[in-house]
Amino acid sequence: MIDFVSKRYLFFLISALVILPGVISLVLPGGVHPGIDFTSGSILTLRFQQAVDTPQVRQAFAEFGHPEAIVQRSGDVFVVRTFPLATEQRDEAGNVVRPSERQTIEQQLNERLGGVEVLQFDSVSPIVATEIVQRSVLAVAVACVGILLYLSWAFRRVRNPWRYGACAVIALVHDALLLLGIFSILGRLFGVELDALFITATLTVIGFSVHDTIVVFDRIRENIPRYVGESFENVVNHSLTQTIGRSLNTSLTTMLVLLALLLFGGVTIRSFVLALLIGVTAGTYSSIFNASQLLVVWENGELGRLFGRRP
Repeated sequence: MIDFVSKRYLFFLISALVILPGVISLVLPGGVHPGIDFTSGSILTLRFQQAVDTPQVRQAFAEFGHPEAIVQRSGDVFVVRTFPLATEQRDEAGNVVRPSERQTIEQQLNERLGGVEVLQFDSVSPIVATEIVQRSVLAVAVACVGILLYLSWAFRRVRNPWRYGACAVIALVHDALLLLGIFSILGRLFGVELDALFITATLTVIGFSVHDTIVVFDRIRENIPRYVGESFENVVNHSLTQTIGRSLNTSLTTMLVLLALLLFGGVTIRSFVLALLIGVTAGTYSSIFNASQLLVVWENGELGRLFGRRP
């Protein structure tokens, strides 16, 4: 048996030290760097037939009336983010009076920088961006409430079953906050944006974290009658020792796949894969070293003593 529980406050301290820089970055002005999914705008993924560098593309878009354009390069692919591009206008007869701004830009890029291929084009209106923000927050909130209710019901045969659900939700909030904080720092340093795929990654991380936590909690539930007479701390230590191998093996195999995608995948999914990689790492840590340890602190009445009350 490995004694994890005796080092629980060290694990809590490590989590606090890792999360604190991200929280500070979130609190300061410009805490996150939202993408067009949350602020509205257009994004073009371009590939040129001739050798072109980033300043040339940026200068071209400035002359096209978009000095705000953000140009990122990955190999021979350029990702350009701008304010919303105007759509084409037609008269009452259906004839095109003015072509879309995308078509105009594509034509001008061909003339100015040689042949260009538009690999992908996305555009989000302000109304859609507002709806995405609202529904994203609602989705995360509903997921947390649903997990709390389900775990409280699933562990109804143990004492204080709602504590298991609350600890699992606190652990997933830890993972989501860590992920958001790291992306806030990356946004400040490298211009990494938050988009709709980030919400997808966050919900995936929440599911992964809760799944790992349930495995540990379920083993604790099974071991409570097996180790009658032993302290709850020993029961948790036995449970963690029995499940840590499975948790690490599952997480490591997942991380290897994500690392391969991060290194060799396309630029369009790089932020999404990075979010999953960070979240899976945080979820593995929180399931083993936070959720179960918090449950021990709660069961021992240490939370009450921390706030000056007797258990």
